[in-house]
Amino acid sequence: MIRVLLADDDALVRATLRALLAAEPGCAVVGEADNGHRTVAAARSLRPDVVLMDVRMPGHDGLHATREITAWAPPRPRVLVLTTFDLDDVVDDAIASGADGFLLKRATPDELVAAVRTVAAGHALLAPEITRRLLRSLAARPRPPGLPAPLTPRESAVLHGLAAGLSNAEIAAAHHLSPETVKSHIKSILAKLGVRDRTQAAVWAHRSGFARER
Repeated sequence: MIRVLLADDDALVRATLRALLAAEPGCAVVGEADNGHRTVAAARSLRPDVVLMDVRMPGHDGLHATREITAWAPPRPRVLVLTTFDLDDVVDDAIASGADGFLLKRATPDELVAAVRTVAAGHALLAPEITRRLLRSLAARPRPPGLPAPLTPRESAVLHGLAAGLSNAEIAAAHHLSPETVKSHIKSILAKLGVRDRTQAAVWAHRSGFARER
């Protein structure tokens, strides 16, 4: 059972999300909050698996709450930011705050449920409609430090796939690998890059210029 905490200052949005998730097998809404302070308090007491976090809330906003929650020692709730705003600075702030996923409120019900399951499973997620735009914009920013350890040719291929926004299954199919092998390569890539998840690895690939190399 995936336990979900809803954080949004709009009661109608919370009611809609609650109804949607209540109808989904294996999901349960265990609490609601309408600002960042109450979200942090509820997350601490209820210990949900996933917090569906709005960005713009009165007072202590969703990004402040995200930073607090993601700073907790594991196991901690996973944070899926759900917002109407797809501006670059909002996305950047959400990633910098440690959010495990970023989804727009115009996502379909199926996309929302899939995102909750993805984040609950420990994977990172970025809304498909903004992934490529965001990563292209990051390519123009200052280059980060080089690799502390070289990537193998197969790891390089997998990282190019991550930079292109491909899923594990798509990378596996493109290179005739099993999904388990792709997961193993991604784990090694994260360790070598010194990043937390596949989203940060893709960001690194674009900012460093790696994504343009072949």
